[in-house]
Amino acid sequence: MTDTSVLFQPITIRNTTFSNRIAMAPMTRGFSPKGVPGDNVRDYYARRAAADVGLIISEGTLVPRKGAADSPNYPHFWGEEALTGWQNVIDAVHENGGKMAPQLWHLGIMRKPGTGNFPEAPTDSPSGITLKGKQVFAEPSTQDVEAMAQAYVDAAADAARLGFDAIEFHGAHGYLIHNFFSGVSNKRTDRFGGNLTDRAAFAIEIIKETRKVVGETPIILRWSQWHQVDYTSRLTTSLDELTPFLEAIADSGVDILHASQRRYWEAEFPEIDGKDGLNLAGWCKKITGLPAMSVGSVGLGGDFFGAFAGEGAKTRPINDLIERMERGEFDMIAVGRALLQDPEWVSKIKNGQLEDLAPYDAEAIKTLY
Repeated sequence: MTDTSVLFQPITIRNTTFSNRIAMAPMTRGFSPKGVPGDNVRDYYARRAAADVGLIISEGTLVPRKGAADSPNYPHFWGEEALTGWQNVIDAVHENGGKMAPQLWHLGIMRKPGTGNFPEAPTDSPSGITLKGKQVFAEPSTQDVEAMAQAYVDAAADAARLGFDAIEFHGAHGYLIHNFFSGVSNKRTDRFGGNLTDRAAFAIEIIKETRKVVGETPIILRWSQWHQVDYTSRLTTSLDELTPFLEAIADSGVDILHASQRRYWEAEFPEIDGKDGLNLAGWCKKITGLPAMSVGSVGLGGDFFGAFAGEGAKTRPINDLIERMERGEFDMIAVGRALLQDPEWVSKIKNGQLEDLAPYDAEAIKTLY
């Protein structure tokens, strides 16, 4: 039998110890009418806390900018009613032995104007330019950008006050922080624009200011090379660009780099170290020395030791993930769809209940269980 013990080793980040290396990946759910998470949201996360998930990362929760979302059902992380809902969530998670981070989120240029709970609010972006390069709004002022950054900081301060164990900023997939990373959507000429490293200034300001208000609470940055408008897009294809970019972010005080790629087993620079080389999280760790979390198509079929089944991908042996973690390529692995469908997925792996695992069913996304 394959030894999965590497998945269940504790890891300590700043003042927080997580019981194992498996995180619940953030997954948009949209079950919070008018932005308020209710008892159903509380119970959804509490079930997973009770079933051995090392770190629960919430669905995307909106920072206090009225133009942050295009759905009235995405949860806010601001306002008395919504924060009371999140207090109930984190209390239930702790009562069930779990640890949790909210993912603080702003759709940025991906938000369609005239939508969400505040349809009249403007859509925030670095330059008013889409990820396809089309100018659709005027470029905001430097003061406007500073206010956007402060919204993340304010939400993070509330998360720490409520007792969350860590904080994640969503800087991936074409959302606001990623908009600043992108040379297509960010054409600014002030301190928030320039080359790839210069364009990290927005994220760096958020992280630095957040550290001042959350103390030793761990800070996670989720980021990706690709965005939803073009899955083949990359912020850079050059290690010479990637290295100073990641080093600048690391120097800001972030604790974990959560590197999102569509399939965790794919080498980020196969031309350097081959098709089985380091994935994006592996390069994050190698370049910065920081703990790294990988994610991407970690879905398990009923035969746990037989396959990891990715979206549209060939089956993937479990040994691959185990070997990567044993050699220290990355430190944590985030699991999405399998945990969305089955709140006891981690416990079943831990207890060897492999016969109870079932393939992912897309119907699961329609419910909050």
